[in-house]
Amino acid sequence: MAENTPGDMSEAQFLTIAEVAARMRVSKMTVYRLVHGGDLPAVRVGRSFRVREDDVNEYLRKSFYNAG
Repeated sequence: MAENTPGDMSEAQFLTIAEVAARMRVSKMTVYRLVHGGDLPAVRVGRSFRVREDDVNEYLRKSFYNAG
């Protein structure tokens, strides 16, 4: 099997803004701010956005910090 390259979308799982918000336990507006601010990559589908599950996981991984 070929290894997936970063630009390969054939196996990508996409989430709606509401699904991303539920996973991150934030409001949909917060997710929209992240998308519009360029912090969270998204694909525009018609009038709505879809976010790759891997991009959500990567954003959360980068957001972790040691407290204390």
